[in-house]
Amino acid sequence: MLSELQKKTAQAIVNIFETGRALGDYAQVTLLPGDAGHLTYGRSQTTLGSGNLHLLIKAYCDAPKAARANALKPYLERLAAIDLSLDRDQAFHAVLKAAGGDPAMQEAQDRFFDGAYWAPATKAAAVLGLSTALAAAVIYDSHVHGSWSALRDRTSKAHGEPDRAGEKAWIAAYVAERGKWLSTHPNVILRRTVYRMSEFGLLVEAGNWPLDLPMRVRGVLIDQASLGLSRPLSSFGKPGAPSEYGERLPT
Repeated sequence: MLSELQKKTAQAIVNIFETGRALGDYAQVTLLPGDAGHLTYGRSQTTLGSGNLHLLIKAYCDAPKAARANALKPYLERLAAIDLSLDRDQAFHAVLKAAGGDPAMQEAQDRFFDGAYWAPATKAAAVLGLSTALAAAVIYDSHVHGSWSALRDRTSKAHGEPDRAGEKAWIAAYVAERGKWLSTHPNVILRRTVYRMSEFGLLVEAGNWPLDLPMRVRGVLIDQASLGLSRPLSSFGKPGAPSEYGERLPT
């Protein structure tokens, strides 16, 4: 069972990949040319194209203390319809950025990313019999970034299932397989994200399977202070139920 500190560390790694900050950037709005997800937003950058941005904003608008709910509610229908003109809607972008400073939005994002990505990732790890914090971080990253299932199957086909290969060998193989997939992908945006596997490769080489702190990821320090913690956190319970949220990017 992972501790709450291990969970926060795993999520911090992905937050750094997505926003450059250990705690993420709740207000960050990003649009990269050619990104299949289109407009992305928030702590770990959920996407317009997946429909998940609609679910996040709806959850925020339903929160009783949401300060920017009235400003965002008019966009809900367009978000539900995956209206790609929102990619360039500067008024919408401005409201999203302003809402990112609202504690109600930050709480909504924390709940959303836990439900949409962390819970399915930890369930997937449990199904495969993987128990280390580093394995959870790798799988969580793939749920956020996309195409977990395809790369899982590719790794098992080439290297054997985790129960035969062993957890550490399988995760190392998965990181290598995903790195090759990213580095040769026809989408240049994905090719540019191969650093994610390079960073995980360094953790594998260092043998930091518990995600012991402190560590640096892409030059960003992760320690208890950077996570906003003053003391060790208690362990958390078993992974939650599977989510209906889709993956971010196509295979």
